[in-house]
This record gives sequence, structure tokens and C-alpha cells, in this order.
Amino acid sequence: MKKLLSFLLCTCLLLTVTACGRGGGANSEPAGTETPESSQSDASKQPESEPEESNTNSETGPDQSSDETTSGSNILVAYFSLAGEQYEVGVIEKGNTEIVAEMIADATGADTFKIESTEEYPTTYDGLLDISRKEETDPPEIAGTVENMDDYDTIFLGYPIWWGDTPTIIKVFLQSYDFSGKTIIPFCTHGGSGLAGMDRTIGELCPDSTIGEGLAIRGSTAQNDRNSTQESVTKWLSDNGYNK
Repeated sequence: MKKLLSFLLCTCLLLTVTACGRGGGANSEPAGTETPESSQSDASKQPESEPEESNTNSETGPDQSSDETTSGSNILVAYFSLAGEQYEVGVIEKGNTEIVAEMIADATGADTFKIESTEEYPTTYDGLLDISRKEETDPPEIAGTVENMDDYDTIFLGYPIWWGDTPTIIKVFLQSYDFSGKTIIPFCTHGGSGLAGMDRTIGELCPDSTIGEGLAIRGSTAQNDRNSTQESVTKWLSDNGYNK
């Protein structure tokens, strides 16, 4: 009888231990195992701002691009120039004054600003004659601005002489900024009138500026004889100490 009781007791103990061991295994998971629910939950916790931060810090972001296009020059070449039908040279693809402006900018390392109207100019000679007369009483509005004008000490200002006078759009440009203490150096292309008193006109509009020695190049020369034009520009800049 004692042997039977002992056998039954041992059997009960053995079954109890086995049952506990199996219970512990069912309530634990191996390290690294994820249920589908936990995967979705973790994915939803990923910061949505990460892509935006990546774009903000990208080397091609807006701030970086802006820095790359800033030269830091203290010289500006501002010019007004038109293509189309022009006196002595016929229909042209690039304005006479723009050709000279590019030579000056290249030689000095200056920044450039093309003075343009918000309204498109006619491409015919007679059309330009009409619009130039209208602008005397109805001045044009300039498209764009020189946002960092304060950074420039010297401004090369160029334009074509229109019928012996300064185009109205140039007068609007000069009245749009404070040029006090700056040096303005005029240059022009013309059909026979030379500087046409442009230094006097600029001086009257900018009385607190220093007006430098001007350069006048015939439009037909600028358009058709680039070598001669380059020589004139180089000598003029060298005489005034403005070569790069």
C-alpha cells in the first residue's frame, strides 16, 4: 500500500513540473520577434518630419542655391538695351549697349542688372520713337529691383542715347534708389550724338554721387566691330583703374 501511494505521489509531482514548464514557454517570445500589429505600430511612430529635415539640409536647397549665385562684388553694371530694329544696324538679336555692358562686367568682375520695363517695347524703329515720346509724360515701370543696392560702391550705368537724350526709363531707375556717396560711371551707345550730356543728366538726378568719366561707343561699332569695341572698353577701364 505504501509503495502504491509513493508511486501515485511521484506521478503527480512529475505531471505538475511538466505542466509548469510548458506554461512558461507559451507566455514568452524569442528576442526580436514582432507581431504584425507591433510592426504597424512602430511604422506609424516614425517621425513624419524626417523627409522635410532632409530637404532643408540638402546641398541643393534654396538657401544654398542663393549663396552660390551671390558674387559679393561691390561693382554693379546696370544697363538698358533693346534688340529689334535699331538705327544704323537694322534688326539685331542683342542690343548694342548690352554688348558693351557684358565687356565691362567681364573685365571688372562686376554684377549685372538689366533695366527692363514691365511693358514690352516695340521692335520697330518707328514704334520706339512713338513710345519714347509717350514715356516723357507717362513714365514706364521697371520690372525687378536691385535688392542689395547698398552693397555697391560703384555703378557703371549704360544705355542707348535716344534722339539726343537719356531714355525716361533711366531717369526712373535713378530716382528709385539712393545713390548718395556712390560713384556712377556712365557709358552709352549712340548714332552720332556721343555722350549727349549724360553725365550732366545723371548728376542732376544724383547730386550726392560722384560721376565718373563716361564712355561713348557708336552703336554700329559695338554691333559690327567687337574687337574695336573691346579695345575701347579695355583702355577706358584701365585709364580709370577699373580692370579686374
